[in-house]
Amino acid sequence: MPEPLKNMFSPALLEPFAGEVKAVWPAFPAQQFLKNVFNEHWANLELKQRVRHISKVLRSLLPSDYPEALAIVVGTAGRYIDRHGEKLTFEYTFLPDFVEQYGVEMPDYSIPALETITRWSSAEFAVRPFLLQYPDRMYARMLEWSRHSSPMVRRLSSEGIRPRLPWGMGVPALKRDPTPILPILENLRADPAETVRRSVANNLNDIARDHPDLVLDIAGRWLGRSPETDWVVRHACRGLLKKGNPKALAHFGFRQGVEGIEVSGLECTAAVPVGGRLVFSFSVKNTTASPAQIRLEYGIDFQTLSGKISSKVFRIKEMKILPGQTEHISRSQRFQDFTTRKHYPGAHQLRILLNGMPVAERAFKVTP
Repeated sequence: MPEPLKNMFSPALLEPFAGEVKAVWPAFPAQQFLKNVFNEHWANLELKQRVRHISKVLRSLLPSDYPEALAIVVGTAGRYIDRHGEKLTFEYTFLPDFVEQYGVEMPDYSIPALETITRWSSAEFAVRPFLLQYPDRMYARMLEWSRHSSPMVRRLSSEGIRPRLPWGMGVPALKRDPTPILPILENLRADPAETVRRSVANNLNDIARDHPDLVLDIAGRWLGRSPETDWVVRHACRGLLKKGNPKALAHFGFRQGVEGIEVSGLECTAAVPVGGRLVFSFSVKNTTASPAQIRLEYGIDFQTLSGKISSKVFRIKEMKILPGQTEHISRSQRFQDFTTRKHYPGAHQLRILLNGMPVAERAFKVTP
């Protein structure tokens, strides 16, 4: 089993951190901070609980005046940035959490603080309550951030305003109407930083779940402008491609439908123990007289703890298949448990997708 992600919050991380805080504010009780963090309840806390616990302990030992305490937090983040440069350091996510937890009622101090802190530990989760409470102000500020000199701040402008940010607080208004997001994405579609472009693609993929035609129109305007923007569009349309959306398929040269493309001989492991691998294979043949551009994926219906089904789709490959050509495909899927994914015994289903359409399936079992 891989080590749980929550274990990154260790004395090896927090002892030097306490020293950095003390360098900014000499009165900081570093040893008391460590004692209070690693208390008798620590071992039972999960990842997000540990993040929140660290920021609570930090707040309890800083000055009671929030602006004064925040200046110490920002100064500490600044020391890391000055020494190590800008980074996406998830292990320091308790710094933006401090602002999220204690600073929503003081936006004049908190919003500029997030602009600095995000250059060391991304603040995409911390901006969400500000988006809910001060939408117009935040839309304007995030548009400004999309033109910032720092790629980390530019990334925050896109990642923080995603309609369906994983693990993030929901912002229902942006699901209903993503209009405020669009000028930000226009500014960032050809950003020099790959992390920013990836965020733009993920944002558009979120939007496509509720407004597919809007994203397809954007895709039509952006395609062909540069290789970087073409990648953004392709990644942004991945959800629509998985669903076999005809317009999305046409944007990328895939044939619509499956007529003339045969998928046969699907075989898979009959029983897979948790921790093992599902191995499967099949053949795909072009029976037409013309080359065809195809997209192959596989889907698995997973059992959940509640007994419901959770379906996931995974990419196999995109390819041009010539007239009469047969391609043999072999793949495997790990059933290893992770912090973010657990596997449960029971009946499962494997499905092969061709241009988003199911064309073959097999049942298999997962065993303890």
